[in-house]
Amino acid sequence: MAQVSDGVGALTPRAQAKARRRDQILVAAARLMARRGFHAVRLDDIGAEVGISGPGMYRYFTSKEDVLAEMLLDISRRLRDGGRAAVGRGGRAEEVLDALLAVHVDFVATEPDLISVQFRDLGSLPAGPRHEVRSLQREYAEMWVDALVRLRPELAAVDARAHVHAVFGLLNASPRLPSMAEAELRRVLTVMAAAALRA
Repeated sequence: MAQVSDGVGALTPRAQAKARRRDQILVAAARLMARRGFHAVRLDDIGAEVGISGPGMYRYFTSKEDVLAEMLLDISRRLRDGGRAAVGRGGRAEEVLDALLAVHVDFVATEPDLISVQFRDLGSLPAGPRHEVRSLQREYAEMWVDALVRLRPELAAVDARAHVHAVFGLLNASPRLPSMAEAELRRVLTVMAAAALRA
């Protein structure tokens, strides 16, 4: 997310407050869009969720497309960065793959609204942000593919890619699973995904 600096590297109190407000707006937008879908939510609806009048929303976002773009770009960057950190720690292929899995399980366990919005409304993004999200997603997925091929060298890259995307489908279906405690959800998803990667 964009942040305003005071010129010496730290955010001013006003900029910090604005950044917090933007984060609140994004959380509210994800919640509303997960329930209703992008096209059924207006910028005014999002503002009402956080106590901002319609015109006041334009101090933060120019349109609901802008909200959606920031939301999906932010989570795509966070996943990519989490993947880079997992790979950067090194270790055996199995350890890297498990670290990547932990990154994704953490995402699906804590941000179910974003999963729903990304799955259903990515196509509503303007072409530029949509292309950037897809590029970030490809980079993230290829980290998994590389780790899986290291672990299972008998797999061709195309087969490893199929395994990885099938596991993403399993993990990203978590918002549609029966309700369960977060710790149990994490356990179930980790066990199932790890087994699928090794199948």
